[in-house]
Amino acid sequence: MSERHSSAGNGGEGDNVKPNHGSSLPFATTHWTVVLAAADTKSPACSAALEELCRNYWYPLYAYVRRRGCSPEDAQDLTQEFFARLLANHALGSVSPLKGKFRSFLLARMNHLLSDERDRANRKKRGGGQPVFSFDAQIAEERYRSEPACESSPESIFERRWAAALVAQALNRLDEDYSAAGKAEVFAALHSFLNGDDSDRDYSGAAARLGMTEGAARVAVHRLRRRFGAVFRNVVAETLDSPEELDVEVRHLIGALSG
Repeated sequence: MSERHSSAGNGGEGDNVKPNHGSSLPFATTHWTVVLAAADTKSPACSAALEELCRNYWYPLYAYVRRRGCSPEDAQDLTQEFFARLLANHALGSVSPLKGKFRSFLLARMNHLLSDERDRANRKKRGGGQPVFSFDAQIAEERYRSEPACESSPESIFERRWAAALVAQALNRLDEDYSAAGKAEVFAALHSFLNGDDSDRDYSGAAARLGMTEGAARVAVHRLRRRFGAVFRNVVAETLDSPEELDVEVRHLIGALSG
């Protein structure tokens, strides 16, 4: 899936597909809400949500640490340790959404970890403790080595990978929405049309697979793009504290993907 999604800034419903993941109202439940609630040890649901955040966002942080000059082994250790600290309830007391965007919060916390030489020196050796979550170190390094060479800034690679992670979440949610509406085959046949422009699109082939006219396929793609734009905005909204930031953040992320 390409990282260029021109419809990400557009809203809309379309194709009678309704969200089934509770994200249709931005800012009702943000990542900040989850992080703050996780301090409540009596709420296992929040801990599970935090673990999901780990799975969603480990790679942007791993790539950032690697671009800062750490070895693959150290980057894996530091990424695991970062989320171990985040998941430790006693470490969440100072967390505040007033500190800015969720991605900025995570990056600031990682920079704090990187500057904490004492804790780095005392870090457990890789494999010496129970990991907070699992990821394939070889795949992680292969992904990192495939990054464009022109991205020399650790911050730029973090923001590009962050934006790509949000796109992936939006696509997963959209897949779930279409499946729940009994339109899984529509999403499977048309989701590739979310990439780039229409100059070389095979609408006739997609129409044949779906048993519809080419005109109907074009309408379905238009609706899919509108739905993707709406879902992507909701995903981005969950990383923010204020609705006033949404349009600026969406433009920033689209720029990060295009850079």
